[in-house]
Amino acid sequence: MNKRVTIEMPEEIHALVAAEAARGGVAPDAYVLDLVVQKLEDLHDIALAEAALERIRSGESKVVSAEEFWRDLDD
Repeated sequence: MNKRVTIEMPEEIHALVAAEAARGGVAPDAYVLDLVVQKLEDLHDIALAEAALERIRSGESKVVSAEEFWRDLDD
């Protein structure tokens, strides 16, 4: 079930959103929804990268060279 969210934004930003949406052939609300989804995906990717970095720093995971990676695939 979809939920409705109302936001206020400066008129200049609304004009940019409307223009970009029109350029892409979509409605402004669909364009904003896509932006929100993209941002949430980016935040998720950042969280995964930070977790991986922490595992490397703690010694739980290690970094290998491309050469070592490919060599290990042959085994």
